[in-house]
Amino acid sequence: MEHSIDIISTDDQIPLPLQTEIDEIEEGREVHQLSDTNDEDPSGSQTKKCVNQIFDKMFEDLDKSSFKSCTIFKVNVRLRESNPDAYTPKMVSIGPYHRKNAQLRPMEKYKLLYLRRFLKRSEEFDVKYWISMLEYMKEEALMCYDDIEYLDTDDNHEFCKMLLLDGCFVVEFIRECFNKYAEDGEDRIINFVDYKYNQILRDLLLLENQLPFFILDRLHSLTAKDDEPLEKLAITLFSQVVNLGYMSEYGILCLMNLSIYGFERRDMKHLLQVVHLVSCPINFKKSSNNNDTKWNKVMPNATELSEAGVRFTKVNYTSLFYREFANGLMTIPSLDVVDGTETLLRNFIAYEQQSIDLQYLYFSDYAIFMDQLIDTDKDVSLLRRKGIIANWIGEDKEVASLFNKMGNGVTVYSNFYYKEVFTKAVKHCDEKPWNRMKASLKHNYFSSPWVGASTMTVIILLILTTIQTILAIISAFK
Repeated sequence: MEHSIDIISTDDQIPLPLQTEIDEIEEGREVHQLSDTNDEDPSGSQTKKCVNQIFDKMFEDLDKSSFKSCTIFKVNVRLRESNPDAYTPKMVSIGPYHRKNAQLRPMEKYKLLYLRRFLKRSEEFDVKYWISMLEYMKEEALMCYDDIEYLDTDDNHEFCKMLLLDGCFVVEFIRECFNKYAEDGEDRIINFVDYKYNQILRDLLLLENQLPFFILDRLHSLTAKDDEPLEKLAITLFSQVVNLGYMSEYGILCLMNLSIYGFERRDMKHLLQVVHLVSCPINFKKSSNNNDTKWNKVMPNATELSEAGVRFTKVNYTSLFYREFANGLMTIPSLDVVDGTETLLRNFIAYEQQSIDLQYLYFSDYAIFMDQLIDTDKDVSLLRRKGIIANWIGEDKEVASLFNKMGNGVTVYSNFYYKEVFTKAVKHCDEKPWNRMKASLKHNYFSSPWVGASTMTVIILLILTTIQTILAIISAFK
């Protein structure tokens, strides 16, 4: 994916912040001229020099940022506008983007409780030590964020304090979920039955609510009492609560052997990316027609496919992205739609859409596939009867709305994962009209045993009436 920077000019005016700086320079120049009339600058070279310095400073700030190293994004407007709440933390702020949200301040005292427990892990490492260590990692951490305009980046202490508080909260919370390193008689800070527990789990998998993984890994590795890596604890935790039915045990085991995925452990970016990693197929082989851009980008919905003779069946215990269409049978993995389904899918999609180093956008393509398959509550009802969708959020129209909106702002590329399924489904409907006629006949006249029996009775009576008429005609001629 390509990134571009658009510089938009309105009425040939200089942008307001820059114009303000120039005005200040002009005012300073006028004062300088009034105070010292003998030292004039008729050419305005001093002003030009100052303006050049402004741009030099802007260029310097631009060089300090790196589009390639950015991994923790602000969700773009096109994705956010259909459901802003799906990207906003409800309980705890992690990282700089939402740290000024007043509604999240009550969790700050819990961060201090977890920090105090963290400091007890090793008496030789005090707060001063950790702040000093994080100061060395500060610049690398800042490079991970795509919007640092509103960060107080000049205050090393404040930024590093945020990294320490938030990092210790994440590390200690994950440890606490497994009762790791708990001392005798030590109470849980947040219990499983506490209403905050599930909300925190949700917030830890938001794209805008992440810390660089190398920060978390350093905090964990220097205070761990065993060799169990943090990513293994995190995946085990989220595989129990992420109710999508796709996170396989094989994928979790493969996490320990990252060469399978084609990168090293140091390439882990944040918790959301780690969970995304084990949720996607390991070895996706490109089909022979992947480079062919002439493919059907619109597929009939589930009701239309059913009327054209397409049958649906579910498949269990496999990847969410398994798909197959053969001999009029579409095989799709089952999906439990619960309260947290939309939030998780949307954040996976936002991560994919704004990353530049992903070869395949599995969740993005899945959203487009489901958006094409589902138009109304009738489509959801059909898939629900086939066991493909388990609706736990309310009426079927709510599920239909969920998938219809989730596809907004999602870009589809030529290596679309469901390209072959789209092409076969459209071909089945368009090139074989008998399929549609047969399906329509079955739907209208054989939808149930009683309707079928009535239809057969009418057909038999029609045949007998026809025979009687023919015999009567023959008899008349004789």
